[in-house]
Amino acid sequence: MKKTSTQLADGRELVYYDLRDDTVRDAVDQRPLDRTVTTSEVRRDELLGDSVAIASHRQGRTYHPPADECPLCPSDGERLSEIPDSSYDVVVFQNRFPSLAGDSGRCEVVCFTSDHNAAFADLTEEQARLVLDAWTDRTSELSSLPSVQQVFCFENRGAEIGVTLGHPHGQIYAYPFTTPRTALMLRSVAAHKDATGGENLFDAVLERELEGERVVLESEHWVAFVPYAAHWPYEVHLYPKHRVPDLLALDEEARSEFPKVYLELLRRFDRIFGEGEPPTPYIAAWHQAPFGQLEDFEGVVRDDFALHLELFTIRRTSGKLKFLAGSESGMNVFINDVPPERAAERLREVASS
Repeated sequence: MKKTSTQLADGRELVYYDLRDDTVRDAVDQRPLDRTVTTSEVRRDELLGDSVAIASHRQGRTYHPPADECPLCPSDGERLSEIPDSSYDVVVFQNRFPSLAGDSGRCEVVCFTSDHNAAFADLTEEQARLVLDAWTDRTSELSSLPSVQQVFCFENRGAEIGVTLGHPHGQIYAYPFTTPRTALMLRSVAAHKDATGGENLFDAVLERELEGERVVLESEHWVAFVPYAAHWPYEVHLYPKHRVPDLLALDEEARSEFPKVYLELLRRFDRIFGEGEPPTPYIAAWHQAPFGQLEDFEGVVRDDFALHLELFTIRRTSGKLKFLAGSESGMNVFINDVPPERAAERLREVASS
């Protein structure tokens, strides 16, 4: 992998990740852009104990542009985009309309391929490995920023999810706090560790799932399963079999095997609802241990956390979506219409030949 860091016309950082070491990236952003001005602010909810990002400048962000005006495609002649070069393998840049900025964190866009009509599932294993390397490098770089406590790499796919740019891409949020979902996991890990005299909760869950009926696919270094208490109609958790706290700690064997496993999982998601159905909308979310202090979680250290990816769709059956209505949105109590065991069975049925 070759990494080339440069700047866009308004001062935002852009980084090319290339498969070839001899690739030269010297294109200059020719757009007449003013310096980026953001109004991001993090406010803490005293009753719930969580944080909310207030980012009014995002009202003006790009919204469903036509394909020939996509800001994530390479620049082409007089059509100038966020990527100055005429081609790229993987590119990462600071979001022009970030939810988090300055002392409130940082937001980046990750473009998986220059092919506007592709999807992550269309990548080769070599391309998918390059994305993994980019995620890992960005985790390392962002975690070193003074204000950052947690790095979150994710992909939103599909208009149903709320995606406003059709180009295959994901995002990285660098939070100035430990996110509420991670905090819940760490509290559960701390309680289990205390109650069992030191047993790791992630290890216990993984051992139970490996012996059960909800495993979707398994390789030497990875296992994907539908969790016992899945929140979403089709939800899969992908774990390395050897517990590590973050992407930086993955060994080379797990890294090498990841592309094949993950691409197969994404392709199965697109086959869940049968032939002729539109691509399955999904969210793919990497969960990594916070880089900040863990004093709020007594007895827990970073290595107690288990890196994993959670992949889920909001489509519950053909032509129908799972909406977060009263119970989910009002009380955070999910109601799942698809039994996890049936979801796992279906994901095994659609394995590629």
